[in-house]
Amino acid sequence: MDKENRQTYSAKLDQPEPQLRFLRACRGLKVDATPVWFMRQAGRYLPEYRAIREKYSLLEICQTPNLAAEVTIQPIRRFNFDAAILFADILLPVAALGLHLDFTAGEGPYITPQIQSREDIRKICSFTPQMNFEYQAEAIRIIHNELGKIPLIGFCGAPFTVASYLLEGGSTKNFIKTKQWMYAAPALFMELMDKLAEVLIAYLSLQIEAGVEAVQLFDSWVGVLSPSDYERFVLPYSQRLIGAARSYGIPLIHFGTDTATLLPLMKKAGGDVMGVDWRIPLDVAWEWLGSDWAIQGNLDPVALLAPRDELKARVWEVLQRAGGRPGHIFNLGHGILPNTPVDNVQAVVDWVHEFSAKSNQENE
Repeated sequence: MDKENRQTYSAKLDQPEPQLRFLRACRGLKVDATPVWFMRQAGRYLPEYRAIREKYSLLEICQTPNLAAEVTIQPIRRFNFDAAILFADILLPVAALGLHLDFTAGEGPYITPQIQSREDIRKICSFTPQMNFEYQAEAIRIIHNELGKIPLIGFCGAPFTVASYLLEGGSTKNFIKTKQWMYAAPALFMELMDKLAEVLIAYLSLQIEAGVEAVQLFDSWVGVLSPSDYERFVLPYSQRLIGAARSYGIPLIHFGTDTATLLPLMKKAGGDVMGVDWRIPLDVAWEWLGSDWAIQGNLDPVALLAPRDELKARVWEVLQRAGGRPGHIFNLGHGILPNTPVDNVQAVVDWVHEFSAKSNQENE
């Protein structure tokens, strides 16, 4: 996004249009109703996505601009979400490191060759990244032609979360290999983090220059760390990536799960919006972060499977804890689950807009 477009972007925020709720909330500005979008809102809970998935693999969808654009837009057609998020995967950048990514049915991502030695890490760290993500830039251009004024969010994984996949070879519950590398070979682990920060800055910059209007940094698994380990092994690299992304002048959402004890350090790493999950009350998170931060969250994704009365009460509780503060973006505390009823998604979007708009009018 060049200087002229950044000026246009900033000018847009002065307009009170409903389509700009999300962007205004990112900047802590007043809105007519609380904006709402869901992580993984494009995905397996939608029958139209499942129909495409029957024909194409996840990687084929990500790497085919028309398909990635279609899947990104599907939930916007169906629901009154206030933002779309680019359909991609946080592990796509591993290809820039000369590694192969695949998705095993029912088991998640699988990366080869697996990292098992110091030499394996050094090979990655000495590799000159070959960035070839034009398919993603093309998807962003297609999406913008369809979305109109609805903002599009780009994203990438944070260095620690991507590193954990590389070191574990895929998904994990205990992050044993990752922590063993941190503790037994800290200099080598930080060399890997440095390389990943370099690659992810380039990857996120490509999305921003292609036209996304906000970005989210997914440090999904950083909650497995103690504050001291975060400060030593994560903070410098997240800080570097966030600083590079924010230099473009668009808002950045800094997201992690189970991060209540890490929030002061994550604040130090930077961003404009902090994503928090259901493990910490929204108002408590705001007290810790300060009023200069916008907050995104924080409904438990499992609540979307609850009886309608219970779900409605939980949506109301999140909004009550937000207290009508400027800068609240309603979202889940993590991604929407595959077995989520579509009707419940629609109900939550409607309730958030209805309850918050009424509350705003009463407070004027």
